[in-house]
Amino acid sequence: MASGQTPKLGTVSPSSVTNTPVASVPNMMNAPTTNPDLANLFECPVCFDYALPPIMQCQSGHIVCQTCRPKLQCCPTCRAPLGNIRNLAMEKVATTVLFPCKYSSGGCTMTLLHTDKTDHEDVCEYRPYCCPCPGASCKWQGSLDAVMMHLLSQHKSITTLQGEDIVFLATDINLPGAVDWVMMQSCFGQSFMLVLEKQEKYDGHQQFYAIVQLIGTRKAAENFAYRLELNGLKRRLTWEATPRSIHDGVQSAIQNSDCLVFDTNIARLFADNGNLGINVTISMCH
Repeated sequence: MASGQTPKLGTVSPSSVTNTPVASVPNMMNAPTTNPDLANLFECPVCFDYALPPIMQCQSGHIVCQTCRPKLQCCPTCRAPLGNIRNLAMEKVATTVLFPCKYSSGGCTMTLLHTDKTDHEDVCEYRPYCCPCPGASCKWQGSLDAVMMHLLSQHKSITTLQGEDIVFLATDINLPGAVDWVMMQSCFGQSFMLVLEKQEKYDGHQQFYAIVQLIGTRKAAENFAYRLELNGLKRRLTWEATPRSIHDGVQSAIQNSDCLVFDTNIARLFADNGNLGINVTISMCH
């Protein structure tokens, strides 16, 4: 924080098989090929995702994906019984096809071998984002561009402060039970969510966890750093880290204590009449 500048203050209130012979297939090129018509041959008739190896078929050769197969008693195409018959020809062809990411409709242009498809989709930046607010009460999902609109329209109680240096003032930190405090910070043309979470641990022991997440992608988050600081009489507690992306959320970091962690005894050293001020500084990495 620049000398002589007073950080902006925001007050936040708590919120509570059988293999069957199959006909031979034409020789395919050894190199993987991006062919939408060929990829469409692997479309599951139930969920319209791709049926990837191991590929099961009915007696007539119709295929269905592994996700839908356990839910079906008969073939969705011809109504014939579904056995444990693998379509080895289609499995062989699948090794030569580059399949589009399941989030292609959201903007992803990646095409991948079936062996890489699931791993990519688990971390794809075009995957729908969940509401970044702590807790499980809000089930909203949407594109990254829609996250801020959702927060502004459905979580109006969240305060937003402008600037690189602010004070996150959490009120009533002595309330019993699990409690969350949330605030938004806007700077560098980005929006950051500040989260303070109090959890009940063992024998009534309580822990506080403070963390910052960017309303943005993992790649964008790597461009920033944040510092959380508690200041008291001749005391200082500081945490510096790269903000999380809301793609990942904060819960895994909290579970691993990869954030600012302190107990109620520490909180009392820095609190004033049950209110705790956390200095938050966002900076760009050079």
